[in-house]
Amino acid sequence: MKTYQAAVLGGGLLGRLTAWRLAESGVRTVLYDAASPQGEGSAAYVAAAMLAPAAESIEAEPSVTALGRQSLALWRDYVGRWSSKVFFQQNGSLIVWHPQDAALSTRFLQHLQLAHGGTQPAQRWQPEDIARAEPQLAGRFRQALFLDGEGQLDNRQVLAALAEALVQAGAVCRWNTPAEPHTLHDEAEWVIDCRGVGAKQAWNGADGSRLRGVRGEVVRVYAPEVSLNRPVRLLHPRYPLYVCPKENGLFVVGATQIDSEDASPMSVRSSLELFSALYAVHPAFGEARILENAVGLRPTLPHGRPEIRCDADKRLLEANGLFRHGFMISPAVAESVVEYVKALLGGSDLPQNSRVPLVHTQTAASEHQNKASDQKVFTHAEH
Repeated sequence: MKTYQAAVLGGGLLGRLTAWRLAESGVRTVLYDAASPQGEGSAAYVAAAMLAPAAESIEAEPSVTALGRQSLALWRDYVGRWSSKVFFQQNGSLIVWHPQDAALSTRFLQHLQLAHGGTQPAQRWQPEDIARAEPQLAGRFRQALFLDGEGQLDNRQVLAALAEALVQAGAVCRWNTPAEPHTLHDEAEWVIDCRGVGAKQAWNGADGSRLRGVRGEVVRVYAPEVSLNRPVRLLHPRYPLYVCPKENGLFVVGATQIDSEDASPMSVRSSLELFSALYAVHPAFGEARILENAVGLRPTLPHGRPEIRCDADKRLLEANGLFRHGFMISPAVAESVVEYVKALLGGSDLPQNSRVPLVHTQTAASEHQNKASDQKVFTHAEH
């Protein structure tokens, strides 16, 4: 018997969730990560941690927003079970715009209704509604859209809570220890690769879709004079913006993705546009203190959906492609990975009702692995 049943490679958000859920379910688990327990270097360390499946549905695939809805309930359960305190808020999302950009709100509503099969999840707020729910935005916007039920987390508190929960669940954590899948089979029955962009070379070495990084820019500011009760998104033709209020005057502010694998620091132009849009939400942000500006690469597949792949010959399971939706969908993806791992370890047929379909990349000659290969192979269009 090998020392571990599962070796999880990559200690970002998906890797930590997967390792924690495996260990919690009784699987002997070891986690390897090249960084420290703080998670610096992972996409999750930079993220705003919004849980906004409705707002994201205007661009994301329907399967992604479905994963987001499933994950909201999972997040409530997870946060309630962790020993460490984690900021979790579910006060909905507010979409605002300036009068000259009213056409953007019409387009947003049209796309939202189309994404929801003809129904309209957004509530249209008038000035009195805005003033009641967000007093500091009173008089600044004539109308707004409210998406009920959406939420957010504190990303770094989640990473810290998971590092502690892993130990409490019995997982062995080997931080600051880079590794490759082929080096872990001496001690583990199966390897689960959750390295995100760090797995690009290994992922693209097999047949199938190509993994790439997509640049995201985020700033963290301290603005104790500003009080917002929920994430606010500003519709703008050039630089749409989201403002996520955390605890104790901290705000995480970001823009949409940039199709580039450049991980160098933020440019002057990007900074000017980002802070200009932030000032347009509320002038009090002009006195905010800039705590950090950060750049992260989100692991992205061409179709914009996550994939789980199984290579039975190498006893390797790979999960990747969460794109800009890491916090929004990672619990549902992690639960699917755990279902597959437990089935593989138990010698049973792979589940066919998992949240993320399995893409087989290789099969082996054993009876169980032949059974696994008889499962349907999903093409990208069928995910």
